[in-house]
Amino acid sequence: MKNLACGCPGSQVRSVEKASSANQNSGRIETELRQWPTQLHLVPPHAPWLQGAHLLIAADCTPFAYAEFHRDFIKGRVLVNACPKLDDTSNYVNKLTEILQQNDIKSVTVTIMEVPCCRGMAIMAEQAVKASGKDIPLEIAIIGVAGERVA
Repeated sequence: MKNLACGCPGSQVRSVEKASSANQNSGRIETELRQWPTQLHLVPPHAPWLQGAHLLIAADCTPFAYAEFHRDFIKGRVLVNACPKLDDTSNYVNKLTEILQQNDIKSVTVTIMEVPCCRGMAIMAEQAVKASGKDIPLEIAIIGVAGERVA
């Protein structure tokens, strides 16, 4: 793998191809993730898989709390994730705005936990959509700490 300027080959932008020979009868849930990286601070606004995408902005805890996250949220979307409580979010609104302005994003879905500290992720997404100057549909999905979708 090529060494990148940042020194981490794990942040190299790439698409993830789904194996066509997956056993549909195995009972195992197949991944719906189609790109890498996913961490918002690592995703370049010009990543090719953002163009024409339905964007999913996920708070870091949501995939762990909601068992059907891949099927209900990642499928058919491009994922970026971040933590509104533990990350340095000072540049996230600008980064999201840049992503929305540079790409023909079809929709934005935000998944957050029901806990108060997670609301910041939805607020950042709302601010970015407004700042982009585009009319992009925005949906906020709230996941309960017991794993259920509450909104």
